[in-house]
Amino acid sequence: MRVVVQNDKSRACGVSRVASGASPGTRVRGGLAVLLVAALASACAQGPSGVRGAPGQQPAKAPPAHALDSHASKLRAAQAARVAAARRWNLEEVPLAAPPPPEKKPEITAREGFEVDGQEDLPPVFTTVPTEEKIVFLTIDDGAEKDPAFLRMMSELSIPYTVFLTDDEIKDDYGYFEKMQARGVTLNNHTLTHPYLPGLTYEQQKHEICGMQDVMEKRYGKRPTLFRPPFGNYNQDTLRAAKSCGIEYAPIWNEEVYVDHWEYREWDRDIHPGDIVLTHFRGRNDWDGTMTDMVRRFLNRITAQGYAVARLEDYL
Repeated sequence: MRVVVQNDKSRACGVSRVASGASPGTRVRGGLAVLLVAALASACAQGPSGVRGAPGQQPAKAPPAHALDSHASKLRAAQAARVAAARRWNLEEVPLAAPPPPEKKPEITAREGFEVDGQEDLPPVFTTVPTEEKIVFLTIDDGAEKDPAFLRMMSELSIPYTVFLTDDEIKDDYGYFEKMQARGVTLNNHTLTHPYLPGLTYEQQKHEICGMQDVMEKRYGKRPTLFRPPFGNYNQDTLRAAKSCGIEYAPIWNEEVYVDHWEYREWDRDIHPGDIVLTHFRGRNDWDGTMTDMVRRFLNRITAQGYAVARLEDYL
């Protein structure tokens, strides 16, 4: 049976710097003005006064002035908090906010060269989400490191991310990931013990995947629909087993970020719109730094290139 592995040869509104001369208040007011104009334009787009709608429709009304004032105050406060958080976590720039999720979700298919026999009926393995927006998706694997500072950093900066958990790595502290889930993070399946799945029989693979589904439901109240095969290695049995366990997608990654460097799948060694970025729950025992150091490196890089972090599940 063919084993599919990673193939490094295949496929080939800005924000001011925190350290720049402009004051945070100036940046906030500038951004706020843009948002207010957008809000007013949206209200006007609903239709001029005196124009009747189609039969059965109410005439469009612009929001009252006090509602715009309230919305503006919330935007001002959110941006001020974001600027303060960026400074507190020593970022070079304020992270960019992702655009709203698409009303129509993109079609997700298996990446070319990553298919298995019968792929049309199986969860697709993909490394990039089809989009023209300058966004990337941050995904974090296994659950070995449980750094409270990481939870604070991501919450204060409002950075979305998706995790893929292995029971062997999280069972010593299920509560850490309950806190993560309470912050709106989706918890997904990365098997019970993180084995090399193509080396197992179909039934053994099913035990690893469905067994983790059981753990996730028991501990976190939900059976995931996303699954990432350990090491990014899989075969047809892997995807067959995953589907039988309720899995719909098998995202892997296009780049991997560490505390001190990046690794790339593509020949151009760069990031692209819709790329999935992988990292791991690791700390000083494995890296020359912490989870927050890794996040800082990641955010500094993508923000400098004009990218924002979006939530993967919003595009699936």
